[in-house]
Amino acid sequence: MKLIRYGEPGRERPGIVDADGAIRDLSAHVEDLSGAALDPSALAALRAIDTASLPRVKGTPRLGPCVAGTGKFICIGLNYSDHAAEAGAAVPSEPIVFMKANSAIVGPNDDVIIPRGAQKVDWEVELGVVIGRTAKYVDEDAALDHVAGYCVVHDVSERAFQIERQGQWTKGKSCDTFGPVGPWLVTRDAVADPEDLGMWLTLNGETMQKGSSRTMIFGVAHLVSYLSQFMSLHPGDIISTGTPPGVGMGMKPPRYLKAGDIVELGIDGLGSQRQVIKADNERILQSGGII
Repeated sequence: MKLIRYGEPGRERPGIVDADGAIRDLSAHVEDLSGAALDPSALAALRAIDTASLPRVKGTPRLGPCVAGTGKFICIGLNYSDHAAEAGAAVPSEPIVFMKANSAIVGPNDDVIIPRGAQKVDWEVELGVVIGRTAKYVDEDAALDHVAGYCVVHDVSERAFQIERQGQWTKGKSCDTFGPVGPWLVTRDAVADPEDLGMWLTLNGETMQKGSSRTMIFGVAHLVSYLSQFMSLHPGDIISTGTPPGVGMGMKPPRYLKAGDIVELGIDGLGSQRQVIKADNERILQSGGII
């Protein structure tokens, strides 16, 4: 299934994409795509519904993040062997884990805003793993039983904040709008192998990233199991599993996003995103007020 959330920010409704690509409303069957609704048994009940019997959504509504109620947005750094080589970094012996603030989450086609003081805003197409059932101390061979499905994540990064300022990576990853998620939550049964998916990203129509999840160092089951040894994973939590090569920081000379740029990205079978890059348009008055 391709599950979707549509509508204005904070007022999204659950839906499903039918065989013709139309959105059908699921509100009569589930309040939202969060919590218990993401459990494999609940998803099986949704799968049994005749989509043709559901109300068809008219027009082209805004798409929201494909999952609600995310408690943790966990990211894995340098998890693609070819990206590690691009960065001149050694292949890690264990997953590199950092957090992205939940307040960064936006819809797949919402604008990405360059924050004040930013100098090096970069792009990263990533495979997102959405947890559907609580995972704590799970073995790797049972880890996928705790996964609701997969989605596209754009791990937007401000490299100066991330690397050149003291502290951890979080502040370079967590700016508002730096976490577009969606368009679809594709349930686990509909993805034959999450570690064999083509991935791509373009900037103003020019291909920047073209890779595959085949080059992931630590696969999905390993990551779910590994993370569950340190923290409980709850329904709606997102694991963003790293990016293939082609990020702006790795270019010679480096290349970064600017206002007016258009970024498009996608993963085979999981849909695509499109964002317009805009500058923070608030102005600070001499009195200290903001308009």
